[in-house]
Amino acid sequence: MVWIDWVSLFIRWFHVIAGVAWIGASFYFIWLDNNLESPPEWKKQKGIKGDLWAVHGGGFYEVAKYQYGPENMPDTLHWFKWEAYTTWISGICLLVLVYYFGASAFLIDPNVMQLSETQAIVMGLGLIFGGMLVYEIACRSPLAKKPILFAIFLLLLLTVAAWLATHWFSGRGAYIHIGALIGTIMVANVFLQIMPSQRAMVDAVKNQQEIDPSWGEKAKLRSVHNNYLTLPILFIMISNHYPMTYLHPQNWLVLIALCVVSAWIRHFFNLRHVGIVKPSILITGALAMLAIAVWVSAPNLFNGTSDASNSEPVKQEELVSQSQVKQVLDTHCLSCHSKTPTDNMFPSPPLGLVMDDWQDIENKASVIYQRVFVTRDMPFLNKTKMTNEERKLVADWYLQNLN
Repeated sequence: MVWIDWVSLFIRWFHVIAGVAWIGASFYFIWLDNNLESPPEWKKQKGIKGDLWAVHGGGFYEVAKYQYGPENMPDTLHWFKWEAYTTWISGICLLVLVYYFGASAFLIDPNVMQLSETQAIVMGLGLIFGGMLVYEIACRSPLAKKPILFAIFLLLLLTVAAWLATHWFSGRGAYIHIGALIGTIMVANVFLQIMPSQRAMVDAVKNQQEIDPSWGEKAKLRSVHNNYLTLPILFIMISNHYPMTYLHPQNWLVLIALCVVSAWIRHFFNLRHVGIVKPSILITGALAMLAIAVWVSAPNLFNGTSDASNSEPVKQEELVSQSQVKQVLDTHCLSCHSKTPTDNMFPSPPLGLVMDDWQDIENKASVIYQRVFVTRDMPFLNKTKMTNEERKLVADWYLQNLN
């Protein structure tokens, strides 16, 4: 099992690196296209549509965009495609390694739906590629020429997909599958439209033929779609660290709300690149993020849990003993959180948290309280069937020692 962890580490590391390169290129070219200025007349006569100057790394750069193409095709032409392809390939490898080989632990939650590993994997792949197919059909329909209606359609598509995923899989597995769906849509945009359009354009310039304007229009449309999807997919990439989102009773709605707000914030920067500054977008985006945080976590902030009946003050004569807490944690947590875990899924204690002796438990009391009682994401998928009464006991022990 330890070698699987190393493989997972290297693939995840590579996935992040490739994703940084892809998203960075996406941000740069949207910025570049929006900041081109009308060139001087002598450049226009050479067929240059727009240009800009930049300074970086101790040097000056002059960038020009041609209306048609250069007089002579350069020997070296840089294509931006492998950033997208390697991000998707490494992401799918990670999905298979973590969520499909480990379906029973990370993907299937019996409290959500009783599934076999094969059923869960087939449903996951169907969600990813089925959703991408629906998106692709819509992009090739007249709907694509109506930005507002298409945005509403895409929101509905992702909402339905999120609802299905959270009613099929564990919250964590559901979120990662929506991320895989968005990533597949984005890489399909590159593979099915952007690259073919660019190849057709290059071939036309080489052969001194006319360029079909629709090539550029279709490629630009898909690039804009990808640009607005970048912040939502970045959130999903880190969402497994924040169980208060994917464990919420309306986790599908939390995901969609965060995706909408992050795309709205991205809209501010896209407008800013063309000289339109609307602080109201950032203000409403920040207020919306705050509203989501209050909605998701306010019950926990005020009561310690979403169930107020579990938050009654501890009475002095009902103090929880050390032995009671140790028994609960030994029963439900020690198989993973030990220096020598006995759970086959974890050859080393997750997050380095061990509970072998009482000093270990006291040192991590606040973490144990948060994960066992507040977010309730531990034990993992509640595989050991910790009861609400046992969670309450751990919380009472923690709270009584704060007094």
